[in-house]
Amino acid sequence: MTDPRSGGIAILDFGSQFTQLIARRVRELNVYAEVFAFDSPQERINTHQPRGYILSGGPNSVYEPGAPQMPRWLMKNYPILGVCYGMQALTHALGGIVAASNDREFGPAQIHHTQDNPLLHNLPDNMNVWMSHGDRIEQPPEGFVGLAASDNSPYAAMGDPSRKLYGVQFHPEVAHTPQGKDLLRNFLFDVCGCEAKWSPVAFIEEAITAIRAQVGTERVILAMSGGVDSAVAGALLQKAIGSQLTAIFVNTGLLRKNEPEQVVQVFREQQGMNLLAVDATEEFLDQLKSVTEPEAKRKVIGKLFIDIFAAQARELAEEGVKFLAQGTIYPDVIESAASSKSSHVIKSHHNVGGLPADLGFQLVEPLRDLFKDEVRNVGTALGLPDDIVWRQPFPGPGLAVRCLGEITFARLETLREADAIFIDELSKAGMLRQGTSQAFAVLLPVKSVGVMGDYRTYEEVLALRAVTTDDFMTADWARLPYDLLARASNRIVNEVRGINRVTYDITSKPPGTIEWE
Repeated sequence: MTDPRSGGIAILDFGSQFTQLIARRVRELNVYAEVFAFDSPQERINTHQPRGYILSGGPNSVYEPGAPQMPRWLMKNYPILGVCYGMQALTHALGGIVAASNDREFGPAQIHHTQDNPLLHNLPDNMNVWMSHGDRIEQPPEGFVGLAASDNSPYAAMGDPSRKLYGVQFHPEVAHTPQGKDLLRNFLFDVCGCEAKWSPVAFIEEAITAIRAQVGTERVILAMSGGVDSAVAGALLQKAIGSQLTAIFVNTGLLRKNEPEQVVQVFREQQGMNLLAVDATEEFLDQLKSVTEPEAKRKVIGKLFIDIFAAQARELAEEGVKFLAQGTIYPDVIESAASSKSSHVIKSHHNVGGLPADLGFQLVEPLRDLFKDEVRNVGTALGLPDDIVWRQPFPGPGLAVRCLGEITFARLETLREADAIFIDELSKAGMLRQGTSQAFAVLLPVKSVGVMGDYRTYEEVLALRAVTTDDFMTADWARLPYDLLARASNRIVNEVRGINRVTYDITSKPPGTIEWE
């Protein structure tokens, strides 16, 4: 079987906020792309024998002391595309001149071609692009020629076609560069000679082979949360090893409406999975009594979940189970990595972190090479229903961080009903998959005076939150139609007891976060 990862693109990360987006854009063209710290070992970067390399942007200036530089081993005959800082690093490494620009470019700009070339072939002579730089190329390296220019950048694109080396001062990976994906397509197929072989079906076939090779005839346990990542991981493992898999689903009492029942129905009854469902609602509510501080909530929930999961896992370990499967996905892997001297750990991801060391499980992470959109595509290819595959993103602590203030069963039920109505209205309007990236309700620890019929009410306030985003690192509030908001508000106030006022959150990230806690 041909490895769908072989012959793709290696992306060297110099610290750009858009690096993951480069990889996603390449994969959208059915070519595998993997992100590495710029100073990763050559052997690791070349594991899957990439046919080309992309150097990402970054916040530094190449002439600063200690600034990240292009690896010397790349200065051989490899196809390279430098993006923004990556272009400057390529220039600096090959003897060109980079200098601070008198006129910095941040935001939209227009470039025009200065000559035809493989990178910009069949693209408009004038292109709208997105710039984000304070330095510019003053003199390209020997053998390079200018391919495009802007008002402030005489070398907005440059190249040495004979050596398949190119650089662009703008960001082709962002939506604000409309022809950026076409430029990447030219680099992948015309310059590097990549094959379009990265697809959900190809991934599934290769993953099944890898899972079987790793676990053999041993048994595997999976922490099933009900979210899309663990759901797709479970479906993939079920297809690969069948009855060797046991999934443990802990109902914390903090899930959305009907989610616990749906998990059991889909995976135990429809998929035929060995699913061990543990209802721990009372334990979680008891531990969360009088806990209102967000971080304290997370710690209580995390510890109790581990305790309950570990008790079930220990019983299976005593039966000889050696492997633990997790729904780790590629952004988790990137954000948890700290292999570069210039990188910082953004956050650590341990889906079932904190298990007692004596359990000694070996990890199986079948989705660790996939972005979220690819996980959904694989889920669809595996036959999972849309309401599982396209389930809204959900925080680990569940509704506990959307039920602000005191957590009680009654308040959780109120929030569940209101959230379900909001999601239902978005679904009817076709805005769950188009128009929003994440949407939910938040129950506030605030009461307001209202009038219903001839009676004064004094009840709780609900906030609705919907955002649009490409990467969840930044997000904008979704411009939902007023009629949709009116229908959701009217239904919530009339159908959900205990709420008499509905608000809509119009805060972007930053300065806010997507979740309220």
